[in-house]
Amino acid sequence: MRYVGKVYRPPSEANAYILQATIGCSWNKCTYCTMYDDKPVFRNRDIKEVLEDIAQAGKQFGDRIEKVFVADGDALIMPLSNWLPILEACYATFPKLRRVSCYAMASNIVEKSDDDLRVLREAGLKQLYIGPESGDDPTLKRIAKGSTFDEHVEAAQRAKAAGMKQSAIFLLGAGGIARSEEHAFESARLATAMNPEFLSALTLTVIPNTPIARLQERGKFVLPDIEGILKELRIFIANAKPSSALFRTNHASNYLPLGGTLPRDSARLVTILDMALSGEIPLREEWMRGL
Repeated sequence: MRYVGKVYRPPSEANAYILQATIGCSWNKCTYCTMYDDKPVFRNRDIKEVLEDIAQAGKQFGDRIEKVFVADGDALIMPLSNWLPILEACYATFPKLRRVSCYAMASNIVEKSDDDLRVLREAGLKQLYIGPESGDDPTLKRIAKGSTFDEHVEAAQRAKAAGMKQSAIFLLGAGGIARSEEHAFESARLATAMNPEFLSALTLTVIPNTPIARLQERGKFVLPDIEGILKELRIFIANAKPSSALFRTNHASNYLPLGGTLPRDSARLVTILDMALSGEIPLREEWMRGL
């Protein structure tokens, strides 16, 4: 398989074949992110190259592949003329394939018609990973996410209507100290309104030379301390009320790995968080955390 630059995937796609069908991120303006800085010019890969990679993966791995994650940052932006041959080739090449998934921005979803989304789902694009990061509109503006609370809700509803499962990702600390509570409460409200099947929380790491790092250097952004991050997580878990979402904080950025179903397990998870806040449960060591 051929890859351009660094390639990323969600934790739940650890066993997936990563197929790079786009290069970089079409948005690439989020103030905290450097994931695609090595690929500053976004482009769709030549479809012939992508299909060649699928064929090569079939020869090497055959029926071992059960999941395909289509990279890079927001692959849903590809036109159907790219998506449909990719999906057809994946299901034809990997006999045990259960699903194809990708990252998506709210704007990617909204820009596609209902028919487009339905066709993609019927062709086998079964799950989208959407990262609102926050439900707090001032925070969304500050981190330059590109979409509002309401636009994320619209995107989620349209994807759900097409039959696509969704995994929504929120970023603890994104509001800084100044909007910590608002960020946590509004993120919980957005998680409820989006009503995804899967839900996760990551913790913001301020990376040098990013716009948010420059704000931090000027004292205009202060990341909550560990206690503040855990309190945000507590607010989020206590107030997020999706129908039934598998919830995880197993990403390496987090101080406390948690797992359960929201809202069913909210009380249990809050109890664990209270124990962590009181020092009864150890947290992940700083050297063990990562992006």
